[in-house]
Amino acid sequence: MSIKKHVKMGLSALALSVSFHAMAAEDPIKVGILHSLSGTMAISETALKDTMLMLIEKQNAEGGVLGRKLEPVVVDPASNWPLFAERARELLEKEKVDVIFGNWTSVSRKSVLPVVEELNGLLFYPVQYEGEESSENVFYTGAAPNQQAIPAVDYLKNDLGVERWVLAGTDYVYPRTTNRILETYLKDQGVADADIMINYTPFGHSDWQSIVSDIKSFGSAGKKTAVVSTINGDANVPFYRELGNQGVSASDIPVVAFSVGEQELSGIDTAPLVGHLAAWNYFMSVDNEANYDFIDAWVEFKGDEKAVTNDPMEAHYIGFNMYVEAVKKAGTTDVDAIKDAIIGVAVPNLTGGIATMMPNHHITKPVLIGEIQDNGQFSVVWETASTVAGDAWSDFLPGSKDLISDWRAPLRCGNFNVVTGKCGGSAEVASN
Repeated sequence: MSIKKHVKMGLSALALSVSFHAMAAEDPIKVGILHSLSGTMAISETALKDTMLMLIEKQNAEGGVLGRKLEPVVVDPASNWPLFAERARELLEKEKVDVIFGNWTSVSRKSVLPVVEELNGLLFYPVQYEGEESSENVFYTGAAPNQQAIPAVDYLKNDLGVERWVLAGTDYVYPRTTNRILETYLKDQGVADADIMINYTPFGHSDWQSIVSDIKSFGSAGKKTAVVSTINGDANVPFYRELGNQGVSASDIPVVAFSVGEQELSGIDTAPLVGHLAAWNYFMSVDNEANYDFIDAWVEFKGDEKAVTNDPMEAHYIGFNMYVEAVKKAGTTDVDAIKDAIIGVAVPNLTGGIATMMPNHHITKPVLIGEIQDNGQFSVVWETASTVAGDAWSDFLPGSKDLISDWRAPLRCGNFNVVTGKCGGSAEVASN
């Protein structure tokens, strides 16, 4: 074969290689969006889908990531918990997404968890949850109990003098486990069994007359009483309406909610609710330039001057930016490379601080208590002095207090028992 022919063949192979790599570079980064757009959780989750679309649109306008555009792939699991698993499998196996942002309820996350672990996917989960979980394939950008529930109870006890406690929640894993942690914590603080009332209702519950009546009765014993609410979804609307109907004011029995934000309040008359509370890590009313820019972008994206922002939206904002930075750091969207690259990644939050991804796949967050105003916004009445690192395993449950999570090499363990020195330490985890 002639030298000329060798050269021509070499050039052809080089051209083919360049063409292949150019095509590969142009392949989009596929972002799965797994949020309920119908059913009882649509009131909360639809905004999160739109938040992701806005963030992707903005990133693409800035040139994408690694020279690649981002392509959203939206599915609707319709507030059907088993369907979440099916849609997650569809995103990973059929759509070949590089990452998933999604879920609200813990029962939906528990449904998706074995799928992302089996198929080695990545899930960014943006909502406060009960803890007692750490997965190599999940990044928890919402609050763990030590970043919301425990500080809220401390505020009620120390600042408002609360002595009797109503733990009211929707009947699934997040409220049950959170309330198990809070019940143990309160008893450790000397609260008697008789001063704790626990109540669960199904998703979409609408008849609150007798329950609110029971709460009023429980609060009439001469001790300051508060409701700690883990009620989720559209059941909050009739719950708060019934509080107003029965004249339960914040000065009598304050409610501190863990799942009610600006989005939920936008659908109800907030006048009777003024003074009731919520514990989050972000409020739309935060006075910060980054927050104002985010709100302006959201209002423009929605084409609605009355559009509101909330805490899980900020969690998606943080998680998305962390993912983008991890892809840049790793130089690839390879799942295992992202797992290593993202630990230690720090990005701005919307309250004026910095969020950092910790080795346990939780992030650092400030804790804020907000008081409901008559315009559906919150006035911040208390906040931590600095950010708090999320704890995957509660210090207040016997099966969890000795566990830590660290996904860095060489440990790479989600439940390392510091007493036995072994990975795979036991923990009592609710499963409903």
